[in-house]
Amino acid sequence: MLAERAAEAVECCRFLAGCTETAGATTRTFLSPPMRDVHAHLTAWMTRLGMTVSVDAAGNIRGRHRGSAPDAPTLFIGSHLDTVPNAGAFDGILGVAMAIALVDLLSGRRFPFAIEVVGFSEEEGVRFGVPFIGSRALAGTLDAALLGRVDAHGASVGDAISQFGLDPRAVPAAAVTGAAIGFVEFHIEQGPVLDSLDLPLGIVDVIVGSRRLDVVFTGAANHAGTTPMSARRDALAGAAEWILAVERLARDTEGLVATVGEIAAHPGAVNVIAGTCRTSLDVRHPDDAIRGSAADALLERAHEIGSRRGLRVDVEPRLDQPSTVMDSALVAQLEHAVARCHQQVHRMPSGAGHDAMIMAGRMPAAMLFLRSPGGVSHHPDEDVRVDDVAAALAVGHRFLDDLERGRAWST
Repeated sequence: MLAERAAEAVECCRFLAGCTETAGATTRTFLSPPMRDVHAHLTAWMTRLGMTVSVDAAGNIRGRHRGSAPDAPTLFIGSHLDTVPNAGAFDGILGVAMAIALVDLLSGRRFPFAIEVVGFSEEEGVRFGVPFIGSRALAGTLDAALLGRVDAHGASVGDAISQFGLDPRAVPAAAVTGAAIGFVEFHIEQGPVLDSLDLPLGIVDVIVGSRRLDVVFTGAANHAGTTPMSARRDALAGAAEWILAVERLARDTEGLVATVGEIAAHPGAVNVIAGTCRTSLDVRHPDDAIRGSAADALLERAHEIGSRRGLRVDVEPRLDQPSTVMDSALVAQLEHAVARCHQQVHRMPSGAGHDAMIMAGRMPAAMLFLRSPGGVSHHPDEDVRVDDVAAALAVGHRFLDDLERGRAWST
């Protein structure tokens, strides 16, 4: 049964990879048309298992396996359904497919708690530049400011919700109410640690914080052939100097990662000096103080470079997400389940942000990582081993058994 359900979860992920905005590549952003096909496929699977399925006003698909009593508390299990551009098949989606497969393994068995499978509508932040739209809705933190944020085409988050046939005014009703045991997320590691240790599973104890900004350099556009080098105010050259400074500081600071992943120079012609250059900055570290100090130092460096080169530097905040420690009781129960399933217990931090860090603001949260072969993610070569999925499902089943024996539930 474990092997069959694991294979079915993997096959589901590969099928959903074909639900895409771009032919030949998996790209699925917040409430884009292919998300309807994703919802239809998952609805059919969950309905077949006797689950009650709905889509809330933020576009999250939610399947409920009822508990043994009408007022039973709820254990939430899930992950996200959106992707980065040209993605792999398993980031996020595997966690949703595994949650459904876990319910399938129960063969109708009821617990003194309900199980709600959640496929979050958005986690990556691709379309609107801010992540976690789906989980923010469940946590009750999807506010008017975020609903009003616009994409590159001028459509707001609220507009996207309306265009999908949902009512943005009903977003508050998506928030979790009542007793909640917690939130558990199965997810591929997206890095090389477990693969290098030859371990199928890892238990996340902390999700590192992230600070994201746009840094805009503004100089003066001019003719590339007639403007002497000494007279230039080249925004792109200033940005390039700063990008190297970002890399240098990250390499010199233990545990710090810093990335400039987006760059856009204007007017963007081969024979025109760039008048403006917009760059992104993503800074991560488990220690919020170190992360904040590093980000501040990099912004100070940007202003120094701008002053020396005759450029204006503007900073536009995107996100400042603190590090999130996973719930100690749920982590301990995951450790117990891993050990009882004859797997090596390995705790580790997550360098990537996840919906679990948002849900942790509303209820206890925990994560179980699965090995990423080759450490590849956010790429079409992203993969997972069916045996690892089976091992994680076994842990999930043991975890549910342990919960039934009497965890103290939160409200």
